[in-house]
Amino acid sequence: MNLGIEIGGTKLQIVTGDLTGQITQRFRYAVDPAQGATGILAQIEATIRQLPELPQAIGVGFGGPVDWQTGRIATSHQIGGWSGLDLANWLKQQVPESMVRVENDANVAALGEARKGVATGFSRAFYVTLGSGVGGGMVINQQLYHGAMPGEAEIGHLWLVPPGDNTKGQTVEQTVSGWAVDQQIRDLLPQLPDDSALKIAVQQAHAMGSVGREARFLHPAYEASDPVARMLIDQIGSVLALALSHVVHLFHPDAIVLGGGLSLIGEPLRAAVRQALPRFIMNTFHPVPIVLLAKLGEDAVPVGALALLADRT
Repeated sequence: MNLGIEIGGTKLQIVTGDLTGQITQRFRYAVDPAQGATGILAQIEATIRQLPELPQAIGVGFGGPVDWQTGRIATSHQIGGWSGLDLANWLKQQVPESMVRVENDANVAALGEARKGVATGFSRAFYVTLGSGVGGGMVINQQLYHGAMPGEAEIGHLWLVPPGDNTKGQTVEQTVSGWAVDQQIRDLLPQLPDDSALKIAVQQAHAMGSVGREARFLHPAYEASDPVARMLIDQIGSVLALALSHVVHLFHPDAIVLGGGLSLIGEPLRAAVRQALPRFIMNTFHPVPIVLLAKLGEDAVPVGALALLADRT
């Protein structure tokens, strides 16, 4: 039995898998940022103790830059307490005979989509995850591309507005991460007409005590012809296309895969990115890469974490 672990900014997923990489059991927990890394490690330890047998190998997709060769965490941009932690060694202490591999979660999701998901037929695929943060991963001939330590493909940290002497600037992640879009919707709410499908859905959720994840209402509001939902999706698609244009000019992948929670907006978002992308790409690189929606959904990182273990030597 192998173990796949996803450590994100909002959720922790732990799955068991067989030697083919098929998920056989799943544990899912919400992350409490106040408890930091300590709380997440305690949850992982408690889950391992519940297993009927100890895993032979453990693959991890971590939400932040890591040293993939040693399994040491560089930092987390969402949860405190991770910087410098030797996660691979900690896991080996929990399961002494296990082999452990630790990777950035976007890399792991990219590998999952390239080997088991929507990008299986492409030699060069770039994956962008739109979740609590924005990350990326590049897979070439079914293998992860790695830059110099401690990471690569951090598309979320591209500057859309560069910082100046008196301005903080703005990054892709600060503009189109799930949290950023949620905040945009909350800020717009007072300006929306009372018959707005987006406003009605968000207000109903807030009335029931559910504040956050407002972006999940964009797709149904779009389907109800809400003009603000359409405008927001077009804006997200345009910003994302601008960011991805740098990926195309640097790596020229065959396919771009949109994943993460915000990608659940679905076809309207994919279409918005695909429509905007050509105007940011030099003519020599036309036609632009195909833009696809991730197939694995919440399984992308766990499946990719198990796929990491198929390469162990």
